[in-house]
Parts: sequence; structure tokens; C-alpha cells
Amino acid sequence: MASVNPAPPPRENLLINLVCNIAIPTFILAKLSGSGALGATGGLVVALAFPLGYGLWDFVRRRSANFVSIIGFTSVLLTGGLGLLEMDAFWFAVKEAAVPSIIGLAVLASMPTRRPLVKQFLYNEQMIDVARVDAALGEHGQRPAFARLLAQSSYWLAGSFALSAVLNFVLARHLLRSPTGTEAFNAELARMNLLSWPVIVVPSLAVMMFVLWRLLNGIRRLSGLEFEEIFRADAPGAKKPPAKAD
Repeated sequence: MASVNPAPPPRENLLINLVCNIAIPTFILAKLSGSGALGATGGLVVALAFPLGYGLWDFVRRRSANFVSIIGFTSVLLTGGLGLLEMDAFWFAVKEAAVPSIIGLAVLASMPTRRPLVKQFLYNEQMIDVARVDAALGEHGQRPAFARLLAQSSYWLAGSFALSAVLNFVLARHLLRSPTGTEAFNAELARMNLLSWPVIVVPSLAVMMFVLWRLLNGIRRLSGLEFEEIFRADAPGAKKPPAKAD
């Protein structure tokens, strides 16, 4: 009897993610942090409540919490803590650089383990038919070569987080100039939150997409499978392979 892959958890809704993590916090920090509204401290607390609430809601809905989501959740808490303590803006820049740095180091540290993080990011069962790929690699005697390909992908992936760390630090140091605990600082924090997508996320995502393209091409070459066979049949946008005639 053919094995059936377990159904993946519900996929994250990108629109809700952007609204709760970018749009609403940015609006509150920029427009509602004045003395006539929520105030600097109140604006910061309310703005950060949305990504925190979204993180908890997403965990309850999907019943899964991975290393990256935990780091992201902690990052929001640190932003709130640094703001409430009115720490110097330099420490916000350090925190912004520390988060992707920790993830990148974790990617490298996980390489020799049974569950390298590169599998969570790029080679996961939500998108890839892992069982089929593994069977095909075994049939072709290419599992050692695939292990080397995963290792190379890990280095590239860690490099994308290193790039993100540098861009995070530079952007924070460039934008955060006002004293913390002020309306001006919240406005600068809002601008940094808004610019993080075009300045940081897009370049880092471009590197990650290159790594994914390189990995998929390697899988195709080593396993002999076509792209539509590599992806799960129930993955969004995946095409089922044509039925074979008897």
C-alpha cells in the first residue's frame, strides 16, 4: 500500500501577516503616538500588541511553533522592552541585527543534526514531496550528493541572514535618531518598520529564492524527477503529474 503524506498544517495568510505586522503597527506609531492620542508609550504598546496577538493567534490556529517564529515573537517583546526602558537607539539597531544573526548561526549550527534548519526553510513537507524525493535519491544512489547539496544550501541560507543583519543595523542606525519614549522616535520606528520590506526583506528574499532555485535544480538532477513530481500534489500551485497508462 502506498504511503500517504500527512496533511500539512494550514498555510499562513500573508495578507493578515502584513496587516498585523506592518500596516497597523506602522499607522499607530506614525499617527496615534502624539500627546493628543495614545502618547508615545501607549502608542508603542498598542502597536506591538498587534504582532504579538497575531503570533499567538497563528500558533493556536496552526498548532505549530518553530524556531524562527519564536525568535520573531521574542524580537517584538524586546522592542517593547527596550522602548519602555527608553534605551538608547543604538540598542534597537543591535537588536535588529541580532535577530537574523541568531537565525543564520542556528542554520549553520543545525547542519550536522538530524533536523537541519535548511529543511524547515526550503525542503519541507508543506511544499516538497519529501518521501518521493528521498525514494528517488535512494534508487539513484544520490543521497550522499544530496547531503552535500543541502550543506551548500545551508551556507547560502546563512549568508542571506547575514545580509539581512547588516541591512537591519544600517537602516536602524540611519533612521532612529530621536530619544526613545518620544513621539518622534515612534514615527522613526514606524518608518523603519515600513521600509524594512523594500530595503531588507526584498534583497534577502531574492537570495533565498536563488538558493531554493539552486536546490530544486539539484534535486531534479540527482533524483531524475520533474519539478511537478518534486512538489506535493496538494501544495498551492502544484500540478499533478499526468496519469500513466496501464
